[in-house]
Amino acid sequence: MYLTQALQRALQQTPDAPFTVFGDRTRTVRESAARIARLAGALRELGVEPGDRIAMLALNSDRYVEYLLASWWIGAVVNPVNIRWAAPEIRYALEQSGTRVLLVDDAFTPLVEQLRDVLDIMVHCGEQPTPDGLLSYEELLEGADPVADGRHGGDTLAGVFYTGGTTGFPKGVMLSHANMIVSSLGSQAGGHVALPGGRMLHAAPMFHLAALAAWNMQMLVGGVHVIIPAYEPVAAMRAIEQHRVSAAMLPPVMIQMLVDHPDRDSHDLSSFQRCLYGASPMPEALLKRAMAALPSAGFTQAYGMTEVAPVATLLTGADHLTGSRLRSAGRAAPHCEVKVVGPDGVELPRGEVGEVAVSGGHVMSGYWDKPEESAAALRGGWFHTGDGAYMDDDGYLYIVDRIKDMIVTGGENVYSAEVENALAQHSAVASCAVIGVPDDAYGERVHAVVMLKSGAVATAEELRAHCKTLIAGYKAPRTAEFVTELPLSPAGKVLKRELRRPYWTDKDRSVN
Repeated sequence: MYLTQALQRALQQTPDAPFTVFGDRTRTVRESAARIARLAGALRELGVEPGDRIAMLALNSDRYVEYLLASWWIGAVVNPVNIRWAAPEIRYALEQSGTRVLLVDDAFTPLVEQLRDVLDIMVHCGEQPTPDGLLSYEELLEGADPVADGRHGGDTLAGVFYTGGTTGFPKGVMLSHANMIVSSLGSQAGGHVALPGGRMLHAAPMFHLAALAAWNMQMLVGGVHVIIPAYEPVAAMRAIEQHRVSAAMLPPVMIQMLVDHPDRDSHDLSSFQRCLYGASPMPEALLKRAMAALPSAGFTQAYGMTEVAPVATLLTGADHLTGSRLRSAGRAAPHCEVKVVGPDGVELPRGEVGEVAVSGGHVMSGYWDKPEESAAALRGGWFHTGDGAYMDDDGYLYIVDRIKDMIVTGGENVYSAEVENALAQHSAVASCAVIGVPDDAYGERVHAVVMLKSGAVATAEELRAHCKTLIAGYKAPRTAEFVTELPLSPAGKVLKRELRRPYWTDKDRSVN
């Protein structure tokens, strides 16, 4: 299979149906396919060859969809850029991958001068007039002859996706057409996220593989892609109401912002039938609030990472209805195997904490130009995730922590996810993160970083007492600080390295 195949099928079956909705602009399948063919022709005229890397640094838009499909149309490799990176991080990804072409929208044209020397070609794909020194996206399309879809697929490299950087410097994950299709097909088969002919909202940043996987699920079953530039709860609710959106992929932080928004009840969200969440842990207390606030939405959790394109396990809608395993990340998705292993790579007995390992046709071929890191991650034919977890007797996986985030206090292991789940059940807590900080007596102590709900009040002592009613006393936070926001990756993961940085030096403990 190939990643443009779904568009070709839609062009055959529903050419005049809407394909993308962005602001006041709606384009049909036929219109979009024609633009994609011309963009592919324009890229070819610029000298892009199969295997060349094409990057995009932009907010979500209908042009993001065109960029993806046009690149694959001519056998090029996409390199979607993390929109929260600073210029040096962007330069690293562009240089390290040998990217030739960068598409950049209005929001990021101020960075152009800092990147000009590392690229052959830069194209402006925004709504404003094209700045001097950049090629115009629309003028390229107007002047180009369309080219036929090369139908590149299988093991052909489709993308280099740089990791979100929660642990150290990003690495370029190499994924083929087959990797991405296997993951999306298996996820759709197991999770039933995208409704055939439905309307999916794209609010999470489209450079992130979780958002791209959801987009591809909807592509596979046909339907409409409703796109907003960036997530904002009112904008998301308006889009759901106006366009009768049926599904979306939303990280927990976005779900929390929506369900706790004071204007939620003034919007008609009854069309919303499928909510896929993942990319960061979902506290059980928040999940229960979300299920109550969005009764029409069936919830599915996907656990995984970029290296597995990105889904490994699914907690299905049926699992959510039973309510007995809401803290679980679910079971292995139909397209893969998952196990929990010890340091020797041998699978551990059920209930013992070890490292999650994943195998299947969705697993990356490796990291771009990093053979040693690739070999270490893919040892024994399994991708080793770095996540600590245990599996119950029925194959449900319970994530406890990143292995390097485990806190050792007074000789006892404490997993932050367990403490965060306890904290999240306090009525005043909107969001939280738990880290280990230096302690003269215990080596490390459990420390909470907490965002309170608007107007709520709580003290560190109160939160500690609350946690001790739910978990062992040594796991309860000994100290806490209160913040107005948590540092997040674009995927909604809390950047714990940023929280640890004031407390640890590199020699004490890795802050990455």
